Amino acid sequence: MRFASQLDLARAFERGVRRAGLPIAYSVGFTPHPKISYAGGVPTGVASEAEYLSLALTSRVETTSVRERLNAALPDGIDVIAVAEDTGGLPASRLTASEWQVALPGLTPGSAAMVVQKFLALDEAPVERLTSKGMRRMDARSAVVTLTVLNFSLHGACEGACDDSDVGTTVLRMVLRHTVPAVRPDDVLNALRDVSDVIPAAPPLITRLAQGSLGESGVVKL
Repeated sequence: MRFASQLDLARAFERGVRRAGLPIAYSVGFTPHPKISYAGGVPTGVASEAEYLSLALTSRVETTSVRERLNAALPDGIDVIAVAEDTGGLPASRLTASEWQVALPGLTPGSAAMVVQKFLALDEAPVERLTSKGMRRMDARSAVVTLTVLNFSLHGACEGACDDSDVGTTVLRMVLRHTVPAVRPDDVLNALRDVSDVIPAAPPLITRLAQGSLGESGVVKL
């Protein structure tokens, strides 16, 4: 599913809502659209376990029934984890941070840890990204709340005490504030490349693990 764009996801979900027979509300005008709102979708190529959206229904349906009917109608790879009533609509204002996992194949944890230390020691880490509004410049360092290195190998996961001879996939865990413009994990990776010539053996695999408000212990899920 990480190769599906946000538009692909929206189309699949609209079809799923129709197949589930939910009483979805529609906008008015010449081309009515189902009232479905999405919050900060991930870029194409990124997986996620923590996306939020809101549905406006014309009549009340039990939340358990909504989840079961949607999961029966949606394609594999799109799963509704929880459904809740919220009269205020999409809680975008409460989504202030995200936790991400970035797998770096073929990179030893020792070399990754040195790069992370250099990055965290910076006051700022300017990066540029081409957007629909042109080239945008942003500070990747100011968006990073936490950044740690893990190692997943045949011996399991370890943190802070991994041997470079232990072949596996080094994993970064990071918590990023939601900024404008948004700083994404690939922006942080570009900033890491700027402070070192260490690169993974294959393209990184990025997954959003959680999304919510920023608490003392990390991202608090809604």
